[in-house]
Amino acid sequence: MRIPATILADIEGTTTPISFVHETLFPYAHARLDGFLALHAHEPEIQAAFAELAEIAPGAPPVETLRALMDIDAKVAPLKTIQGLIWAEGYAKRELKGALYTDVPPAFRLWSNAGLDLNIYSSGSRAAQQLLFRHSVAGDLTILIRQYFDTRIGGKRESQSYLAIADALQTSPADILFLSDVELELDAAAQAGLQVCQLVREADGTQACAQHPSVPDFDKVAALFGLPRL
Repeated sequence: MRIPATILADIEGTTTPISFVHETLFPYAHARLDGFLALHAHEPEIQAAFAELAEIAPGAPPVETLRALMDIDAKVAPLKTIQGLIWAEGYAKRELKGALYTDVPPAFRLWSNAGLDLNIYSSGSRAAQQLLFRHSVAGDLTILIRQYFDTRIGGKRESQSYLAIADALQTSPADILFLSDVELELDAAAQAGLQVCQLVREADGTQACAQHPSVPDFDKVAALFGLPRL
């Protein structure tokens, strides 16, 4: 097996409990949406998001479209942008702190110190990803992470997205190890030529898939792929 030089990690269900996203982050943004838009609707970033929302639901008030998208957890850029901006205020006020599985910070530190290239790919906006790792329960981990990718580079279940990421990282797909809990994402990455591994977190109730290697934590990832271990 080729030892990967680059790690590409999902967040929800991989580095971070699903419950943190669905029981903390999403409700936080939902409860503060109206007040946030009342204060910031005039700002360029919000106006750009509104323009994208108008393409999704022409003629509908932006706040109605946002709530409808929130209700179905839509992986669309304007929603993720606005959620990320609301969360930014929460992190700044110390009302939020990024949750991580306990095996993640030591693995990231060890792999980074060993020269591995660490990157993140999540449906959340790049800004939201950075906030989670900057304000994490283990301190600021952003110094360890090279790049963050979101759905603006492509959907996570599309193989072309992983080729685009490999191109952005200027590395061969075969040198990248993609870590995720979602089988269809792993399928797409494998089709693009990446090495893949499924995280099966007991707390998240993830079911192991038959097609790809699966492990319960990052230490087992290291053992399986020849990476440095604690």
